[in-house]
Amino acid sequence: MKKVRVSLGKKRSYDIVIGYKIASNYLEKLIKKLGLGNEAAVITNPAIHSIHRNAIKGFLKRLKANAATIKIPDRETSKSNRQVIKIIESIVKVDKGRGLFIIAFGGGVVGDTGGFVASIYKRGVPYIQIPTTLLAQVDSAIGGKVAIDLTSAKNLVGAFYQPRLVISDISILRSLPSRQIRSGLAEIIKYGIIKDKRLFKFLERNIKDILKLKRDPLEYVIYRSSKIKAAYVKADERDTKGIRAQLNFGHTIGHAIEAASRYSKLYSHGEAIAIGMIAASEIAVKMGLLKRPSLERITNLIKKGGLPTTISRGLDIKKIMKAQLYDKKIIHGVNRFILPVRIGKANIYEKIPKRLISEVIKNRCA
Repeated sequence: MKKVRVSLGKKRSYDIVIGYKIASNYLEKLIKKLGLGNEAAVITNPAIHSIHRNAIKGFLKRLKANAATIKIPDRETSKSNRQVIKIIESIVKVDKGRGLFIIAFGGGVVGDTGGFVASIYKRGVPYIQIPTTLLAQVDSAIGGKVAIDLTSAKNLVGAFYQPRLVISDISILRSLPSRQIRSGLAEIIKYGIIKDKRLFKFLERNIKDILKLKRDPLEYVIYRSSKIKAAYVKADERDTKGIRAQLNFGHTIGHAIEAASRYSKLYSHGEAIAIGMIAASEIAVKMGLLKRPSLERITNLIKKGGLPTTISRGLDIKKIMKAQLYDKKIIHGVNRFILPVRIGKANIYEKIPKRLISEVIKNRCA
């Protein structure tokens, strides 16, 4: 096992534990050390439950916890106020006042929704993240950003609420379809672009082995990505200093693509972010911030990762432009983009001309 500490002071600090088959071999020991209570609500999705049903029953039995397993659909539309109320109503049935905690056992949708429920139920109960997708292991399960969506945009209703533990078991990833692996890879590429040129070079050399889920390179990129994310969270936990905002590289246009496609299966989150990263890099080149060879390296790595580089003609550019106006990084009507200045470093820039944004989005259309 490898551990990354998210250091946020005595009460909010926690470990990210990374390794192979740690959920099946060490989970109850890790949870018992936290002393959370005797009642658990496991929030998961039907697909994960069907694969890991026996494992869930096993560790809950060993924990000797009164438990309920709550399954929610594995789609972005599950991050809704209606779903949250349904989950809470199910939790109430198991909560007998003996110390309830929540386990979010799934991908980003489960993690975001489960964490949000934990933040509001009884004004906050402990929760544990067991991310089951590559994207969640390197990004959404870390840092305490929990939220649900509105029809206008993603993650508009949310909170900062840190988990007590994150368990990234790489053996679980073997049950994923290749599209989900590629989607998570987009976030790893992001870390290389904004913070770690050595990670970027490692990806250029080893991307085929990572896509094949070879244990050593996969564990390394998850560990390195988790460490980078933890450092950003430590430096700017509540996203008020402009430091953590750098993690949103590619997300302004990426989220707009997701919203314009109505969060359908046309684009996964990572696929939309991949296009968003190329678009942001193109803006940086046109502004004279980034050299074109760096843009070409970024585009080539995204291609090698099996991720899209262009927007489907089926999407309305006007809808994408409108959706990006709802981006949370817009302050007092002023847009903010995270733009790379070289591989391994990015900065925040404001007042990007709408004409330039529109031009780049049009250039990305297939």
